[in-house]
Amino acid sequence: MKVTILGCGPSGGVPLIGCECPVCTSSNPKNNRTRVSILIETHGKRLLVDTPPDLRQQCLRHHIKTVDAILYTHAHADHTHGIDDARSFNYHANKLIPAYGTADTLEEIRARFAYVFKNPIPQYGWFRPALEPREIRAGESFDAEGVRVIPFDQGHGAHGTTLGFRVGDMAYTTDAKSLPDASFDVLKGIKLWIVDCLSNRPMPTHSHLEQTLEWIARVRPERAILTHMGHELEYATLNAQLPTGVEAAFDGMVVMF
Repeated sequence: MKVTILGCGPSGGVPLIGCECPVCTSSNPKNNRTRVSILIETHGKRLLVDTPPDLRQQCLRHHIKTVDAILYTHAHADHTHGIDDARSFNYHANKLIPAYGTADTLEEIRARFAYVFKNPIPQYGWFRPALEPREIRAGESFDAEGVRVIPFDQGHGAHGTTLGFRVGDMAYTTDAKSLPDASFDVLKGIKLWIVDCLSNRPMPTHSHLEQTLEWIARVRPERAILTHMGHELEYATLNAQLPTGVEAAFDGMVVMF
């Protein structure tokens, strides 16, 4: 399996517009974070998690022309508003792209971007995204174009719930303030966990460093990578204080196992 961290930043990205803090003005490129997303490559398939606003930039950087499916964690803007760039996947694959999400997530996407679920018009080519909605539920595994995926519930504070995903021995958790016991059961035995860590301090809708490290100690993956990091977290400083087996993500990070 190969996992590429396309983006590891919060909803506003890092640097934030107009911010002059040490992280936003850092010369270390690993402190430049586009909106959060990953690409999973396994069994000859490519699964994209979310379509963030920076999707075009991310695909150009990593030479991504096609994906076999899109998995949606939830419908917030920083996870969906690059959806128009999915039409390039249609163009290069010359087919509809399956989009997996909960009923609520797919309904929110439909409300904002109804055209992405409409049938293509052959004589016009792939002039707009053409996604095939496929409803999934937490705790019920599904087949994403030949790859088994297990979605699990995550509490997102007052925002409701999001989905995490387990694929083989890898799991992905973003936009999570809490995790129920049933989700920890799904996480048992994973080797790689890419996991939410917005800040050094408690936040209302995301995990923070102390809690995330407690989660990691409970799950005990071989390797844990922190993502969805805000501008309070400086890459080198954070990495220096993390325990063995835990590290900060950076845009473009590639993990193979």
